[in-house]
Amino acid sequence: MKKRFENPSAVILLLSRMKDGKEEILLQKRKNTGYFDGYYDFSASGHVEKNESMADAMCREAKEELGITIDKRDLQFVCLVHKSDKDEPTYYMGTFKTKKWTGDLIVNESEKIEELKWVDINNLPNNLIGDRYMAIENYKNGISYSEYGWVNKEEI
Repeated sequence: MKKRFENPSAVILLLSRMKDGKEEILLQKRKNTGYFDGYYDFSASGHVEKNESMADAMCREAKEELGITIDKRDLQFVCLVHKSDKDEPTYYMGTFKTKKWTGDLIVNESEKIEELKWVDINNLPNNLIGDRYMAIENYKNGISYSEYGWVNKEEI
């Protein structure tokens, strides 16, 4: 049996485009995952596997979830969020951004993704996962590291 989650790290993709002079990002609505179902998440997210770099994991997750190919040289590192959750292992979550990909965006994992939706980065839905909201704010404010969910729920 394959042992998973040996690497307490995950990646999330800030897929971005400009429309009518405004930056939009692609979000997915989660379903049937057992983790924040009914909430919006970044367009692609997932765990980093053993012996896999974060950039390689991000490209793999984009292909698995959205059916698109991203050249890892086109990924821009945005930030690292060190996340603590009482019910989950502590995670290092790397956020990457790109405006460049090949292929048509599709819901490739329809059992886990209810919908894909482009949204104005300055007008986010209320039901966005909290640490993802923090990563977006980090991106907008040029913050490369933050902590989420630690003792007393104090974030930096």
